[in-house]
Amino acid sequence: MKHRYLPMTDQDIQEMLQLIGVSSIDELFADIPESVRFDGELKIKQAKSESELMRELSDLAAKNKDLRKHASFLGAGVYDHYMPVIVDHVISRSEFYTAYTPYQPEISQGELQAIFEFQSMICELTGMDVANSSMYDGPTSFAESAMLACGHTKKKKVLISGAVHPEAKAVVQSYAKGQYIEVVEIPTKNGVTDVAALEEMMSSDIAAVMVQYPNFFGQIEPLQEIEKIAHTDKGMFIVSSNPLALGALTPPGKFGADIVVGDAQPFGIPTQFGGPHCGYFAVTTKLMRKVPGRLVGQTVDEEGQRGFVLTLQAREQHIRRDKATSNICSNQALNALAASVAMTALGKKGVKEMAIQNIQKAHYTKNLLEEKGVNVTFNGPFFNEFVVKLPKPIKEVNRNLLDKGIIGGYDLGTYYPELENHMLLAVTELRTKEEIETLARELGDGNE
Repeated sequence: MKHRYLPMTDQDIQEMLQLIGVSSIDELFADIPESVRFDGELKIKQAKSESELMRELSDLAAKNKDLRKHASFLGAGVYDHYMPVIVDHVISRSEFYTAYTPYQPEISQGELQAIFEFQSMICELTGMDVANSSMYDGPTSFAESAMLACGHTKKKKVLISGAVHPEAKAVVQSYAKGQYIEVVEIPTKNGVTDVAALEEMMSSDIAAVMVQYPNFFGQIEPLQEIEKIAHTDKGMFIVSSNPLALGALTPPGKFGADIVVGDAQPFGIPTQFGGPHCGYFAVTTKLMRKVPGRLVGQTVDEEGQRGFVLTLQAREQHIRRDKATSNICSNQALNALAASVAMTALGKKGVKEMAIQNIQKAHYTKNLLEEKGVNVTFNGPFFNEFVVKLPKPIKEVNRNLLDKGIIGGYDLGTYYPELENHMLLAVTELRTKEEIETLARELGDGNE
């Protein structure tokens, strides 16, 4: 039988106790006062055999609604995308699967090259000069970008669009609290950042303007207009962007962004209950020494052979942490590798085609829903997500959709009281014509 662990026998326990010189397990806790020890039986199930436990856990897992049996129109930061089969094959290799920190470049060339390729592809997608070797996730990258901007400008206030993912905003605010940085929200208008309001809010004490592109509602932000305002009084322009969308949209770097961040989840990283993900962080050349996390550089050895090393890494991030530009010293190497493999397998044409399919299928869905009488809330250009208003509570709608084999959209009333009964729908390249028509029929019928 294949054991997942080695069970401990009574004899094993007695031998270990004898070796360390104590007579019982209770004696190990002698230093803890009896008054604070729990005396009784924990209210948990009795232990089961491995086979019984596996059967119970399998039965519980079978109750989950997964993407193999259901068509998902749920996005809001985590998306159901095509994953080339080669991704799992490569990342399952032991030299990558067990790799951690490539501090010894002479034995880590494969890992370092994979990270270097990830950085290079992120730069190409975003239109930026330098990218790091990944971060924990998109919201973490976004928060770190705000800290970098405040440190670079020596200002203590950032403006963040109300159309940014609410959970990303929360992470920014958590970071900002510890650094005594003020985070002020910019109002929205018709689903995008209110440019007129932003212009009124700008002042000389603003470190950065932070927006999302496409934004949380799926709408395309007017980056050209926002950039002009953001750069007044030496402020910085930060854009969080879905990297797949950049296969079709003009990259933020072309609009003069100083920092571009985001989540690489659309490339080769499954939804897997919302994590782990892989954040990316790209900047202009002038900011490369302030980038959090790691950078892999390409060089040559004494024989002129190409090689890769960690470079421009501030030792303060490891030792004098109070002097560090960031306290993040690690990265998501395995997920960054997955993203690299996916992007490589797709290639330039594949990424563009995938992005365009998202646009086309999302717009086909929108048009079909409007024909069925469903109210589409915002009328601006969008990528693969859009907002609809429904006559019933979204929880009720999603429960009915689940019975039809569909995972419905995101309930915007969760974070936006003014958008109660509004649903954020995501349509990726994996959704079929039949699935889209079923969704339209169900939402249309409920609208009557």
